[in-house]
Amino acid sequence: MLSLFLVSFSNSNEKITPYNLDNQELKTAYFASGCFWCVEAIFESVDGVEEAVSGYAGGFTKNPTYKTIGTGRTGHAETVAVYYNPKKVSFKTLVTIFFGSHDPTTKNGQHPDYGTQYRSIAFYTNFNEKKIINDYIGEINTKYYKGKIVTEVTELIKFYQAEDYHQNFERLNPNHPYVRKVSIPRLNRFKKKFPYLLKKSASLH
Repeated sequence: MLSLFLVSFSNSNEKITPYNLDNQELKTAYFASGCFWCVEAIFESVDGVEEAVSGYAGGFTKNPTYKTIGTGRTGHAETVAVYYNPKKVSFKTLVTIFFGSHDPTTKNGQHPDYGTQYRSIAFYTNFNEKKIINDYIGEINTKYYKGKIVTEVTELIKFYQAEDYHQNFERLNPNHPYVRKVSIPRLNRFKKKFPYLLKKSASLH
């Protein structure tokens, strides 16, 4: 997301624990679809999602940072871990949200951000999740996308939580130029498309 707007942050690697991950009711899903500031905000607006955490996954290097993945040489993509209550929202619904909130036919990017770190990936952690993802791709690829979906379906090996300043970035920085011009409009498009999935507090910006 820095392709258009130059910002300066401290290079902090501090990790945060934004939610009690010991909550046995919660499960975790992982998705990459461009700028994780945008993706995190989208999933956090969904009823049944308790927390979304920005990070890095899908690559081959250990301990990636925002600076290193920006080179495109680590293999990682900006990824969001979605902590959700399966009694309120299903994994299939999250997959529907994922495909419905970005362009899965764009290779290595989501406008205005391009590079392998912004590619589209639906991660799975078990066979059932893999089947749900592939079945859904098969359905919409034929019906809507004419075989053009380029989303990767990849096993989640390890998720690295991003630096502290990336967490809840859109909510904490509403006047940031990128947030105003890209993140908020993308979130509002999602809300208009899926109003029935939103938390009661998730109104349009």
